[in-house]
Amino acid sequence: MLSHQPGARRAAGAASGVRRGLLAGALGAVLLLATACGGHDSGQGKSGSGSDQQASKAVVNVAPKDGATDVATSGALKISADQGRLTQVEVKDAKGTAVAGRISSDGTSWVPDSNLSTSTKYTVDAIAKDAQGRESAKHATFTTVVPKDGFIGFFTPDDGSTVGVGTEVSISFNRPIDNTKAVQNGIKVTASPSVPVVGHWFGNQRIDFRPEKYWAPGTKVTLSLRLNGVQGAPGVYGSQSKDVHFTIGRNQVSYVDAASHEMTVTQDGKTIKTIPISAGAPDHTTYNGQMVISEKDPVTRMDGSTVGFGGEYDIKDVPHAMRLTQSGTFIHGNYWGDTSVFGSENTSHGCVGLHDIRGGGDNGTPAAWFYDHSMIGDVVVVKNSNDKTVAPDNGFNGWNMPWSQWTAGQ
Repeated sequence: MLSHQPGARRAAGAASGVRRGLLAGALGAVLLLATACGGHDSGQGKSGSGSDQQASKAVVNVAPKDGATDVATSGALKISADQGRLTQVEVKDAKGTAVAGRISSDGTSWVPDSNLSTSTKYTVDAIAKDAQGRESAKHATFTTVVPKDGFIGFFTPDDGSTVGVGTEVSISFNRPIDNTKAVQNGIKVTASPSVPVVGHWFGNQRIDFRPEKYWAPGTKVTLSLRLNGVQGAPGVYGSQSKDVHFTIGRNQVSYVDAASHEMTVTQDGKTIKTIPISAGAPDHTTYNGQMVISEKDPVTRMDGSTVGFGGEYDIKDVPHAMRLTQSGTFIHGNYWGDTSVFGSENTSHGCVGLHDIRGGGDNGTPAAWFYDHSMIGDVVVVKNSNDKTVAPDNGFNGWNMPWSQWTAGQ
């Protein structure tokens, strides 16, 4: 029988422990209830500590209301404090990624630095203190709008590229943009050394950026796309958040004189080569104005039917081709023309032709030399042609628009 007494003592001890646990739990509940009754006001969070058990006078306000859905990605999230100052604000998405933002200098408000993402649940936790240092907190959740559709922007130049001084940063959108101001606010182009860079809309699906004058050689340029959550049209939102970096190379500008049939190539203002050319024939003249090389192809096909010339020509192997306009103006090699026309006669359908041989390559011809010494973004200026000045949006040729007009189209 004695062998059972230790077990009995253990059972008795366990019962006693249960009673002590129940008593402690009940006491804790009472203390918690007393603290809660004495320290909270309308769910606003923590009371003061120590002997001061009065509730904080600070009130944290969160818009939109807790549990809201279909919330706009811009302008809807507002956090403020009455009778106190915000000391901490944390807004996170469902993955725990924090939303960048800042508390105002007077501590009364907080706003996000950028648009929120669509179709995303966010959690808000904010704390404010009153004049006595007592804290008040607010917790809320909300979900942003689900878009009907999205838009994206296709940009040039490419990330990491080195380009000529005439380069324009161009973004073309896959659908019309109604809210051009909001979209433009989500795009920033900066340069080092710093220079003002301004955007200009051509219609509602393309915006180009450039400085007043050609870029300085060596300039580092950054395109920042912050279109995530930007509403471009009713129910249509962007999703891109990307930085694109490129560098401006040496300054090369080539001057084509259609009357003298000659091109002067300059670098940093100094002539490095003079090349005989053949511009557009009298019934197919070449545009005047500043044109920027936007593509380079060692060999390409040129079919007149694609640019309104019917079956007048279809050359499947045009060498050393560099595009100047979207409508089909190139400066390119010409192997089919007699060498005598270069420097003496205009014979093309609007392009600028340079003597070349079939097959292209590094063949020692003027066309091969110019191709090898040119890069995307270089400028070709045509003058003395019996034609109009090229339209600023025909290619990347906004340099033909006066700066006052360019900046007016922001």
